Amino acid sequence: MSADLPLEDPARRVNRPGAARGEHAWDRTIRLWDGYFAVAWAATLVFVLAAAHPGFPVRAVAAALLVPLVPWYAVVGRPLLQEDPPDQGQALRYLTAAIALFLPSAVLVGETRLMAFALIPQCFMTLRLRWSLAAVSVINLVPVAGWALLWQPSGADLFANFLFSVVTLVFSVVIGSWIIRIIEQSWERAELIAELDASRHEISRLSTAHGALAERERMAREIHDTLAQGFTSLLMLIQAVEAELDHDVPQARRHLALMDETARQNLAEARALVAGAAPADLDGTSLPDALRRLAARHEATLEVKGPVRPLPAAPEVVALRSCQEALANARKHAGSSAAVGIALAYSDDALTVSVRDDGCGFDPGAPCDGYGLAGLRARAGEVGGTAQVRSTPGDGTTVTVCLPVSLPVPPGRSSS
Repeated sequence: MSADLPLEDPARRVNRPGAARGEHAWDRTIRLWDGYFAVAWAATLVFVLAAAHPGFPVRAVAAALLVPLVPWYAVVGRPLLQEDPPDQGQALRYLTAAIALFLPSAVLVGETRLMAFALIPQCFMTLRLRWSLAAVSVINLVPVAGWALLWQPSGADLFANFLFSVVTLVFSVVIGSWIIRIIEQSWERAELIAELDASRHEISRLSTAHGALAERERMAREIHDTLAQGFTSLLMLIQAVEAELDHDVPQARRHLALMDETARQNLAEARALVAGAAPADLDGTSLPDALRRLAARHEATLEVKGPVRPLPAAPEVVALRSCQEALANARKHAGSSAAVGIALAYSDDALTVSVRDDGCGFDPGAPCDGYGLAGLRARAGEVGGTAQVRSTPGDGTTVTVCLPVSLPVPPGRSSS
């Protein structure tokens, strides 16, 4: 411990800001210190009055000098012990006055030295280490020296009292230093616990913020893959109808029917998003059936390979959304005349969906400001899958999403 630092004592840390988990045990011990001081003072008074030497008038004077210590402690000392940290000037004034009341009585009657056991802890509680050691030395040694000069005791009595004061001084220094180290370690632990609690709160806040951000990203992908795609389809169909009204009314009517179906599908998707339910296309149907309806709306072909089986909702949703994204990109970038095909493949441990168009293609390494491909990869990654985009300018585009799935366990057989 640095000699220039004030001591953290057990009686004065009350509701310190930043203290971890409420008050420490020592924050509630000021009454115990009050009781300890009262017992030490009363015992000293009894020993002084009952001493065999010197005469009663001297003992009465010594006892009278001890009486002001009680109000002095109650008015000045007790509040000082509860300060954090104690004011050093106030502490020096308090202990100087207390020692000034103690020393004459201790010089007159040797039994007064019992009061040192109440004053010494307060030195360590309120003063810096160097000042507390000086005060403790005065409390232990000066009474013996004054008593010896005043009463001229025998050599044996002088040696015994001097030896007792030295032992008491060493004991006080050792115990005081040990207490200081214990209190310092307790305070350091309290600070660490406070920092840990603050870190936990920060982690909780960041986790909440991350969850909110993840949910916003999820909703952005859902809206992009459903409502935004649907509205894009509606705009393209409107443009087609406007171009066909004058020369191809039957085709315009067919596109109007697709507009009606797309609008209804968008409405169903919006309701599913609000309710947090499965995509409307997957509601009560299988993934291949959902993809067939999706392919029909986009005038694409569908090929299903492998044994079709029910799968967990997560990979089926990702497969459907990936197809929606890939088909929307094909309609937007490949051109209306491009042929588009969907391939859905079931295997024992994977579900693979590919969307291929023979349109104009693009350079996959070129910078892309769109959200769709990044969202497609992020969605596949959430279920442990991968998404690959292969394209060459002038040679079409293929989007392949591979999702891991587990093979269903036959009834009556363990999965191990």
